[in-house]
Amino acid sequence: MGRIPDEIIQKVRDHVDVVELVGRSVSLKRAGRSYKGLCPFHDEKTPSFNVNPDRQSFYCFGCHEGGDAFAFLMKTENLTFVEAVRSLAKDCGIDVPETGRGGVPSGLSEKIYAANAALAERYREELAKPGCPGAAYLKERGFDAELSAKFELGWAPDAWDTAVGELRKRQIPADLGEKAGLLAPRQGGGHYDRFRGRVVFPIQDVRGRVIGFGGRAVGKEQEPKYLNTPETPVFRKREALYGFPAANEPIRRSGRAIVVEGYFDQIALCRAGLGEALATCGTSLTPDHARGLRRRTQKVVLLFDGDSAGERAMLRALEVLLPAGLRVHAAMLPAGEDPDSLLERDGADALHLLVNDAPAALDVAIERAVAAGIDTPWAKADAVANVAPLLALV
Repeated sequence: MGRIPDEIIQKVRDHVDVVELVGRSVSLKRAGRSYKGLCPFHDEKTPSFNVNPDRQSFYCFGCHEGGDAFAFLMKTENLTFVEAVRSLAKDCGIDVPETGRGGVPSGLSEKIYAANAALAERYREELAKPGCPGAAYLKERGFDAELSAKFELGWAPDAWDTAVGELRKRQIPADLGEKAGLLAPRQGGGHYDRFRGRVVFPIQDVRGRVIGFGGRAVGKEQEPKYLNTPETPVFRKREALYGFPAANEPIRRSGRAIVVEGYFDQIALCRAGLGEALATCGTSLTPDHARGLRRRTQKVVLLFDGDSAGERAMLRALEVLLPAGLRVHAAMLPAGEDPDSLLERDGADALHLLVNDAPAALDVAIERAVAAGIDTPWAKADAVANVAPLLALV
């Protein structure tokens, strides 16, 4: 990748707002002339990370990481300096002379973003075609064309070469499509589409770049029901949450994040006016998720199924979220309901009430332990043994 002219670098630097950039991934609060938040580079419970809008710089008094907007992007997204300049230039609408072959970005991550964007566009076009099975499935779930377009849903046709052909048409190599998780290698050579016969949900990062996809099967015998992009240089399930970047502002405004387990669940909450909702991408909550949430808010509301499996998921989530310093509330859905069905049956007010009145998850855990029985000293000891490890995490 060639050198970027100094005047272009300075132009980008002048246009970037470091507070806005950092605020995409860190919850910042004004402190005098600066802003403070929890450092994204090391674990902490008391904010020591400062962003100075006058100097357009950041500095952490805990781990001593610091620099300008370019440095922040390089550290958080593992980019080279040139890649960081190009990425921010694109955000600012500044043209940078292209040095990659055929107009394709030179960095691997940038190439994968471009490939994902190309397929997201193609999948949206497929969903809009007359007679699309994906559109018929979505209609059954209450999605018309306008709603599907709002959430950028798509359709991966039940064919082996839709993605293969689209990438070839755009002169994107098949081996790059494999690195992006869009294609899978054939045993005899060549590649085939990973997503086939599925409604497709584009998974974006906080900056709106498509990092991967989730695919929902529509055929009754089709397995698995949900298929996600495998691990790639830009998609890591242990870190990714579905719902960005639209959730950033609602999280700041409401002071909380709502975490659900499915893509349709997240969309249902957004439709109900709860835009601070996020969903995991085919995995349980991880410490990486917890750290990402804690940088944005202190309060998390878990919205899980009200059955025994949902209760176990809530307890597992507590073990991950409490050590990060998060204040966790648990909203358990009525048996047999999901956010989608509750919204259709009882309306948006029912979801708002369920989330707003969610009790502290620790209280729920204590109530469950007590409900199992405390009639004998041994039963009381069992109840304490179940709850004490969670209390110790606070």
